[in-house]
Amino acid sequence: MIPEERRDGPGAGEESTRLQAAGSVRKGGETPVQTLCSRLQSCRARIHQQINKELRMRTGAENLYRATSNTRVRETVALELSYVNSSLQLLKEELEELNCSVDADGPGSEGITVPMIPLGLKDTKELDWSAALKELISGHFGEDATSYEAEIKELADLRQAMRTPSRNEAGLELLMAYYSQLCLLDARFVSPARSLGLLFHWYDSLTGLPAQQRALAFEKSSVLFNIGALHTQIGARQDRSCPEGTSRAVEAFQSAAGAFSFLREKFSHAPSPDMSPASLSMLEQLMTAQAQECVFEGLLLPAPAASHDCAAQLRLAQEAAQVAAEYKQVHQTMTQPPVRDYVPFAWTTLVHVKAEHFHALAHFHAAMALCDGSPAELELLAPEQVFLGPQAPSEPGCPALPQEREGRRKLGKAHLKRAILGQEEALRQHAVCRALRKVDLLQAVLVQALRRSLARYSELDLEDDFFEAIEAPDIQPKTCRRPEVQAPSFSRVKVADIFHRLGPLSVFSAKNRWRLVGPVHVTRGEDGFGFTLRGDSPVLIAAVNPGGHAAAAGLQEGDYIVSVNGQPCKWWKHAEVVAQLKGVGEEGVSLQVVSLLPSAEPAGTAQGDRRAALRGLLRSQKEWETPAPTRTSPRPLLGWSRKAKRGKTGARLSLGPRP
Repeated sequence: MIPEERRDGPGAGEESTRLQAAGSVRKGGETPVQTLCSRLQSCRARIHQQINKELRMRTGAENLYRATSNTRVRETVALELSYVNSSLQLLKEELEELNCSVDADGPGSEGITVPMIPLGLKDTKELDWSAALKELISGHFGEDATSYEAEIKELADLRQAMRTPSRNEAGLELLMAYYSQLCLLDARFVSPARSLGLLFHWYDSLTGLPAQQRALAFEKSSVLFNIGALHTQIGARQDRSCPEGTSRAVEAFQSAAGAFSFLREKFSHAPSPDMSPASLSMLEQLMTAQAQECVFEGLLLPAPAASHDCAAQLRLAQEAAQVAAEYKQVHQTMTQPPVRDYVPFAWTTLVHVKAEHFHALAHFHAAMALCDGSPAELELLAPEQVFLGPQAPSEPGCPALPQEREGRRKLGKAHLKRAILGQEEALRQHAVCRALRKVDLLQAVLVQALRRSLARYSELDLEDDFFEAIEAPDIQPKTCRRPEVQAPSFSRVKVADIFHRLGPLSVFSAKNRWRLVGPVHVTRGEDGFGFTLRGDSPVLIAAVNPGGHAAAAGLQEGDYIVSVNGQPCKWWKHAEVVAQLKGVGEEGVSLQVVSLLPSAEPAGTAQGDRRAALRGLLRSQKEWETPAPTRTSPRPLLGWSRKAKRGKTGARLSLGPRP
């Protein structure tokens, strides 16, 4: 296989037993895989620095060459330019070999299958969450930041583990769990007016160049990219010599295409080339083409009984033509700027090789249908649905598909000739790329296909075939199963909010401002406590009776009850708070509440403004009653869509006198 870089190995995590299965971190040091990834990243960065240095030298030499009229100086500069260009070529080849190193850890199958292109994971630097989160917890939320050290460590361990996920389902769950936690962090700690203040460092998967931003959306998008990249690695590792393996490979590449498509739609202003819209579109097309190739390989598996079935061979011809058309489109995208500037040359060459290879396979299977099929089978076919081109039987004036054996032999031979030419071109393209020449498996597939076509051609070749002038028509691309782009399903990985203790997101987030009131002592009167409760988690004081005990104690409409007799009740349901208040005796109850402040207004806001703010906060509470991990607010720099989810409206209850 030809991965961009090798990224397998154990991860690390302490969030749950499932996450621990995804990997473990050595205490006091990095894992071997992290060491390998860091070494690869250091090599790539070093090569890029040398390339930039040589480019600056070349620019200076070119300027000097144009500016001087001294012949001796010009000769010296020309010699220096030659040396610099040679050094640049060597450095680029070294970088290409590093980006396209051969993965010897294949699926373990003895069958010969065409290699796939898995994508390397983006690497990142370590990140210290402690200072930024503690400042927010103590400054904005008014909590003791030191009591949240365990939660901050859990988040840091989760991020450390996701840097080296295992190449299996557990690794995917680890990345998805971290992404869901990032969504919860975004909803709780990020507001349009302020960010976390952290600088996120990530390296480009294709070029190795570093990129950094202070937006949490950059961290989320990089994790999404790695989810898609990990799907490509899982798909490339499948044993495609069995139906189960091809099905799993198809699912993996469809999921990878869905991740890149989702990222392209939700993320904008990418700071690194691998996440630009052009790159993501190319990667989506590439993964769809590889999924289509796996569909074709799945149809080849029950081949022994269908080798002489005319209809089956024509169906394989059209499936191969569909794969060739997909790869041709990918190759066109890869050769267009700006993608061609940073896509590895080995990828572009392999895609071109596959386009030629499957185009040749389409003609080979068409030849098999013509040569081995019986006249009765051919009469049942609709050739206009299979063949295209100047000799297509569907066009007016063109002869119908030959029914006599000799005519079928000549047309089949013409298709074999195109198959041989295509396979020879695929081998020629394979020999052009230095990195592909090291992939013995790919060469074995191409040589095997060429030998099979030559052997069949020699069987049909006659000594007196001097007047043949038949040109084989093209094959109509068609597939029985077109791959579907599958968007990531984050809901299948259940996670708990690490900072759950801070309270429900509908109220306790950086988007809201509040002041803590109390403890306030409220006694029961003849008409009860004098307020009406509504909603769950936290319970809201929806109305305060004028002149009642609650109004006298200073409680106001829109306050949220966060403590009852010293017991924290941010997450209590409506019925729990009501039951607690009903059990209060004549001595009354001690309540602690938070008063939300609309926008940036001071605490002494007018009552009319409080009512307007209350209506907005009630709507917010409905939206966050069942918070979804993927719900985030749009960022000014990085755009993420947000869909509010309606919840059930809480019932209004007025607490009357205790019976």
